[in-house]
Amino acid sequence: MASGFFALLDDIALLMDDVAAISKVATKKTAGILADDLAVNAEKASGFVSTRELPVLWKITKGAFLNKIIILPIAFLLSAFLPIAIVIILLCGGVFLGYEGAEKIHEFLFHRKDKKLKTKPTELSESELMVLEKKKIKSAILIDFILSVEIIIIAIGTVIEQPIEVQIPVVSLVAFLATVGVYGVVALLVRMDDLGFKIITLSGNKTNLAKSFGIGLVKSLPIVIRVLAFVGTFAMLLVSGGIFVHNIHFIHDFFASLPSLLGEFIVGTVVGFIALLVVKLIMKLKKK
Repeated sequence: MASGFFALLDDIALLMDDVAAISKVATKKTAGILADDLAVNAEKASGFVSTRELPVLWKITKGAFLNKIIILPIAFLLSAFLPIAIVIILLCGGVFLGYEGAEKIHEFLFHRKDKKLKTKPTELSESELMVLEKKKIKSAILIDFILSVEIIIIAIGTVIEQPIEVQIPVVSLVAFLATVGVYGVVALLVRMDDLGFKIITLSGNKTNLAKSFGIGLVKSLPIVIRVLAFVGTFAMLLVSGGIFVHNIHFIHDFFASLPSLLGEFIVGTVVGFIALLVVKLIMKLKKK
């Protein structure tokens, strides 16, 4: 009995070693899209009233965990029984991400003045602020869902030849680390100015390195947000293009001579603006 128990422990230890080793490989494979995920979600999670930033981020994080819980079992089943469905889902997600990125570029180029004339969040009523907040949370969770599908599918691709008892813990671990890591960093970013104000307050009237650091944090936050908005737009187009390049052979072959990032960006931009054009045409037809 005792020898059987210790043999079981040995099997578990060996399994955990395999999981740890393969998890490192899967994490490296998904590192690029995790960076994109951070940029996109930081841009989506910013822009709220200071007192609402962490509660809103917590709601988005809970939605992100729910996304993983929904996606993981479906991804394992589809990978085993209907792999073509995964490709179709990825391509639909790629169109959506491309549309999001193209819409931001279109707004920046043609509607910057309109955006400045819009009512500021501080001028909105409490009920209007709550509606705006819910809309941004819903959008952030939807974006996270699409990126989560991509992360999980890439992770599954790295362990596809492994037995199911290795696949499940490896991919689940990558999904968990993605959520905790991304939203942990996003939380630090959106609260950067509050940390700066606290450091300034603790420094009092003294001019020292700590106070200068606090002032630097406060002043740099708007710059960081603008940079993240730009990176988030670029990331969405890059992920969108990557989905099409990696899943449609003739697109991959057509852009094979270009650097991978450039090819993926071009494809994502083209897909995004085609989707934007289609949406705008539909909107015009609805108005008529």
